[in-house]
Amino acid sequence: MPLLLALATVAGVPLLHVLGYSLTDATLFAPHHAHFVGVANYLGRANGAWTGVLADPGWWRAVGNTLTFALVSVALETVLGLGIALLLQRPMRGGVLLRAAVLVPWAIPTVVSSQLWAWMLDGQSGAINAWLHDAGLLARPLAWTADPRLALFAITLVDVWKSTPFMALLLLAGLQTLPRECYEAARVDGVPRWRVFWHVTLPLLRPALAVALVLRAIDALRVFDIIYVMTGSMPQTASISVYAQQQLVGFREVGYGSAASTLVFAMVALCVFGMLRAGRVRLLGPAR
Repeated sequence: MPLLLALATVAGVPLLHVLGYSLTDATLFAPHHAHFVGVANYLGRANGAWTGVLADPGWWRAVGNTLTFALVSVALETVLGLGIALLLQRPMRGGVLLRAAVLVPWAIPTVVSSQLWAWMLDGQSGAINAWLHDAGLLARPLAWTADPRLALFAITLVDVWKSTPFMALLLLAGLQTLPRECYEAARVDGVPRWRVFWHVTLPLLRPALAVALVLRAIDALRVFDIIYVMTGSMPQTASISVYAQQQLVGFREVGYGSAASTLVFAMVALCVFGMLRAGRVRLLGPAR
């Protein structure tokens, strides 16, 4: 009960405020002098045309950017994180130092690492273009963060660089809890390593893998800082959180921006609920 009260105070009260503002035409200059407009900020009709967040093509483009970013980044981080976790689990000299070194990208604040990568990916003076040119892989510099065809790809790779250690840490913790008897029996029976991994490690690691996927999916679906720092509010890379921030702060539309923020919360909650439901069915069998 104390935990529920704390969550209701910290998360529930602000969420209700945002939901209340989303039903008004409040602006940033006069947030307390607003009129009730119902669901018009979400979807309405004025002068024979549909209006609101759900009728805005920019919102749906942001949804597509967010889902693409989340699917690609989480998939790559899971595969790479599992590989790193398997490597770090093996006994080796300097293993503790290696584990600490792997966590460095994740420990750097996102704003700092995003700005560093934005400088390195700069189309004119960035180090990445210089390295690729010296290696003979580029004939001319690429505008990694300015070219709409490359920007989302570059942002995704930077996020993979930063968040893969987080996945590796969670999966390494899961690997260290697996019973060693299964592996000893497989070694005595001469079972190939790939079969042990596929039929023993993965099934036993499934709960830890599900937790890691859900946590990373939540972060990826509400991504804001890395995109905003590297490309600003460029429509070709804007996520749903960047879209909501632009409406709320950039355009000073508190009501409209609150409606977008509420939809961000609803979308993340729906995706996470679907993942948890799918994980429950996979782990426990068909729901009764």
